[in-house]
Amino acid sequence: MSDIRPGLDAQGFIAREGSLARVPHVFRPVVAAARDRLPHLFGERLHSAYLYGSVPRGTARVGRSDLDLLVALHEEPTGADRAGVRSLGEALDREYPQIDGAGTLLHSRARLLSDAERYDLGWFVACLCTPLLGEDLAGRLPRHRPTSRLARETNGDLALLLPRWRARIAEADDTDAARLPLVRFMSRHLVRTAFTLVMPRWNGWTSDLHEMAEAFAAYHPARAEQLRAAAARGYEPTGDADALREYVEDLGPWLADTYARVHGVKTPRPD
Repeated sequence: MSDIRPGLDAQGFIAREGSLARVPHVFRPVVAAARDRLPHLFGERLHSAYLYGSVPRGTARVGRSDLDLLVALHEEPTGADRAGVRSLGEALDREYPQIDGAGTLLHSRARLLSDAERYDLGWFVACLCTPLLGEDLAGRLPRHRPTSRLARETNGDLALLLPRWRARIAEADDTDAARLPLVRFMSRHLVRTAFTLVMPRWNGWTSDLHEMAEAFAAYHPARAEQLRAAAARGYEPTGDADALREYVEDLGPWLADTYARVHGVKTPRPD
């Protein structure tokens, strides 16, 4: 019987998830389109590009999942660069009905390899991103175990995010359609934060929201049903105003306070 924990390799490091081989056949045309268009968008300024999320994990659902990309440039991205990837995402979303949106994280190579990002963006590239174009930066990044420091540097900023979330909710139109993307985003963020709260004790890794909720439930049973409901909304969101209110007035503040006590607060970034 194996004693290797979920998501870890034989040495206890978080195993890199996803691969191009796991991309479902139906999503391969949109992945190929992204791979072909990124060099035209950035030219020699492009260092590398990656997939992350459900598509390279092989769990994407037709018409329900989005295409997630990360792009590393040789220099700091500009406003024009960010506008360019937004236009790219909009074009891919229009042309390929098998996805429900496309988004791109855009950073410089130097930032992704920096000491400040070692336990955040660096970990993200090394463990959660699948190489698509260019040199794979994972070869220049350290390996990671599911430690308290990793938890703090990835998700220890919830207290800073909550005021922004409240503002976004207040500014949104009072319709289910306007609230639905907020419910989806905040549900996923809270479940992932709750999971990393217990990750060092659970001593493993998963990107499945339901598995994250169950791992959390083993240590915080009083909040278990809230997390299970949030995980369900992360996959099947509704425009539930009560859910958003619960997130920013109850679950979110509790989680932020508990996280700070257990793991501390994320090191501030310049931006």
